[in-house]
Amino acid sequence: MENTGRVSWDEYFMNIAQVVASRSTCGRKYVGAVIVRDNTILSTGYNGSIRGAPHCIDVGCMIENDHCVATIHAEANAIIHAARHGVSTDDATIYVTASPCWNCFKMIVNAGIKRICYGEFYRDERTLEWSSKLGISLSHVPLQKP
Repeated sequence: MENTGRVSWDEYFMNIAQVVASRSTCGRKYVGAVIVRDNTILSTGYNGSIRGAPHCIDVGCMIENDHCVATIHAEANAIIHAARHGVSTDDATIYVTASPCWNCFKMIVNAGIKRICYGEFYRDERTLEWSSKLGISLSHVPLQKP
């Protein structure tokens, strides 16, 4: 008997990334990331301030060139969290609610992550070009409406 109401693994992990995004501390963009291997969550991250620093939602953003430079992006925080806990991200998939910026894309690749699933495309076309050149799978997994 088939259970037609069951979400796919991609939808499942993207839904979790949306919940992780709800912890973001910069009101300009709520982004969540989940790193997964073999359908097991390795790490999560959301965009927020440096540990111990005040949050943008409390004191305002530090804007340079139309970007908040006080926040660490969700993807970077997920990779840092895995590293702090000695968790390898080789051959993993990252689910992120917004496609990575160029700097996060480079970190993802260098962390050994082989697949990027994003909920919405956000700004940087270079990720589209370079993912195919570097053998990184890039997949759009639409965000679910709350």
